[in-house]
Amino acid sequence: MPQARVSRAELKVIQALWDHGPSSVREVQETFPEKHRPAYTTVQTLMYRLEAKNAVKRAKKIGGAHVFEAVVSRNATGRKLVAELLELFGGSAQPVMSQLIESGKLTLEDIEEAQAILRKATRSDR
Repeated sequence: MPQARVSRAELKVIQALWDHGPSSVREVQETFPEKHRPAYTTVQTLMYRLEAKNAVKRAKKIGGAHVFEAVVSRNATGRKLVAELLELFGGSAQPVMSQLIESGKLTLEDIEEAQAILRKATRSDR
């Protein structure tokens, strides 16, 4: 089953679950910086949306609080987001790379690491 698109706000919530493991709505809310912390009900709504998208599930209930856990992995979500990004550029990685370089987000060290990964992947394909 294809994974549903996850919004930026939903992604922040699921990142908290990846980083901290199964958590209640309150625990996820408290992972946000105090200055930019969303309301409890906002986090709750985001978690319910993620549940409807089968990205998280209720693992257990402690007292009145439900504990949620991520169903989708960080890697699978990352692959989907990269695929969506590539779609914006016609499926080609070259314009994406150019944008990253021009914005200063891609360093020479990043490129060298990518080259090493590419060489390893090429060797394993043989």
